[in-house]
Amino acid sequence: MSDDGSPVLQLFDRRTIGQIVLGFGIAALVLYLLVDFVGTEDVLDRLAGTELRWLAMGCLSTLLCLTAWGKSWQIVLDVAGVKESFRRLVVTYYAATFANYVTPLGQAGGEPFIAYVLSRDTDASYEDALASVVTADLLNLLPFVTFSGVGFAALLYQSTLPEVLEPLAVGLFGVALGVPVLAAVGWRYRLSLGRLVIRVAAPILRHTPRLTVEGLRSRLRELNEAFQRIARDRTALVKAMTFSYVGWIFFALPLYFVALAIGDAMIPLLLVFFIVPASTLGGVAPSPGGSGAVEAFLVVLIVALTPIASDGATAVSILYRVASYFFALVVGGGAALYVIRRN
Repeated sequence: MSDDGSPVLQLFDRRTIGQIVLGFGIAALVLYLLVDFVGTEDVLDRLAGTELRWLAMGCLSTLLCLTAWGKSWQIVLDVAGVKESFRRLVVTYYAATFANYVTPLGQAGGEPFIAYVLSRDTDASYEDALASVVTADLLNLLPFVTFSGVGFAALLYQSTLPEVLEPLAVGLFGVALGVPVLAAVGWRYRLSLGRLVIRVAAPILRHTPRLTVEGLRSRLRELNEAFQRIARDRTALVKAMTFSYVGWIFFALPLYFVALAIGDAMIPLLLVFFIVPASTLGGVAPSPGGSGAVEAFLVVLIVALTPIASDGATAVSILYRVASYFFALVVGGGAALYVIRRN
């Protein structure tokens, strides 16, 4: 892969930067309208009374979440033969998080970035690195299924699921069920999918000088072999999955901490483990990290499921995004600049 077409440079080209700025602008407008609808003065009063120690706990939880997911990633990479120190690797993971979080609809955008950096930092091929990264991401989806399922079951058991949230709960259940099924089907028919990709891409590749049909076929073959090497080491996958679950716990806890930071607001942990996965459905919005949509989802969920008023729910949603999203952007942005300079 040449430097001219690297995901690193593509991430920071003018067109992408323009999309990022536009996305954040739209998100800021949505958030402004949300706060204005609830009552700007009431929300600001809530935010002014924030206990910073709990907000700091939320930020620390986010850092521990990213670190645990980075460790899960290192275990999978080690199985694929990518040997790298955790201290160096976790910085790359922070940078990849920034790539995912800052790009509109970019939850898959970080994977090529990570694989490219790894292939430059180590002796691993791009295919080995990409297979490892995708596997680690799939492992991180399992806790999403578990925690959302447990929270959903708890709400049904307590008969506290409002009617207005039923469509959202059905969507969450569909995602929780559909993602593992799609992953299983994709793995079972991976060779057929590879052949389909080649047939679809063949007419295009005839007009591109950089990659040929045979070259694509070779890359897909190497990618499949990398996936098979990872799948054979069940012990390592269990260890990686354990760190994924730990990471998800720390991913959800900032909502609990920032609710305490508001003072008179408290969200039970079982609700936290339902609300956080449900709010991530807002990430499908075409804005960086689902900004604007995720906050709106959080407000609706908190008001519907807790006795917290709308102004308190809005303040909680803003603080949660500060601790879980914008703090991660700051950490990841610094790491991204370091990684680019390092490469």
